[in-house]
Amino acid sequence: MVEDSTAVVEETSSEVDLDALTETLEYIRPALQADGGDLILLGVEGGTVNLQMVGACGGCPMSTMTLTAGIERILRDRVPGVTGINAI
Repeated sequence: MVEDSTAVVEETSSEVDLDALTETLEYIRPALQADGGDLILLGVEGGTVNLQMVGACGGCPMSTMTLTAGIERILRDRVPGVTGINAI
């Protein structure tokens, strides 16, 4: 799924290191999958990464905490150019 979205990302962003973004999302993904969820990269606009939480993560009341305290923090630390995330 990420591979399909990456083509869109490359067209819309020149600020975010896309290789580092893809690698970091693959690093995060097993933790989400262990709880029955996953994420889909929808694209990047400027420094904002647009993600969709799916599976158990899509309806989880803690998904906001997962996004801000977990995923956003990791992306900001590991991916040059990321300034925030937007969950759609």
